[in-house]
Amino acid sequence: NSGTEEEARDIYQDALVVFWQKARSGNLVMTAKMSTYIYSICQNLWRKELDRKKRLSHEEKDAAQSMDMDSPEREKIIAKCLDQLGETCRKVLMYYYFDDMSMQEIAEKLGFANTDTAKTKKYKCKQKLDELVKAQYSEHDFLD
Repeated sequence: NSGTEEEARDIYQDALVVFWQKARSGNLVMTAKMSTYIYSICQNLWRKELDRKKRLSHEEKDAAQSMDMDSPEREKIIAKCLDQLGETCRKVLMYYYFDDMSMQEIAEKLGFANTDTAKTKKYKCKQKLDELVKAQYSEHDFLD
């Protein structure tokens, strides 16, 4: 279902943890074979992951649209706020928005565990950047 082998392994491991926690807490009620039970946990975890990815994807599109600038003044404002971010945030946003690097390339270049980690970092950094811009500039600074 559009997942990678690594994601499948992660989901399976998470499912085993859920199974183990339920067994240890005494909340495990087996109404089917153990393999069926673990499979259903995997399905539920994967659905949650797909929902999370879908949400992040929509947020990335919104972020890309808000970063689409057409005036030098806007670019100066964003550059000034980028300089106020931490080094990692600055690099993630610069690589993604200005150098057109993929999330995979960014993850490798900055030593993140995987692309999901890079996506989450980019999202959080974009939020920080938005907060900086809003705190320091008024809406009319962005209007033509």
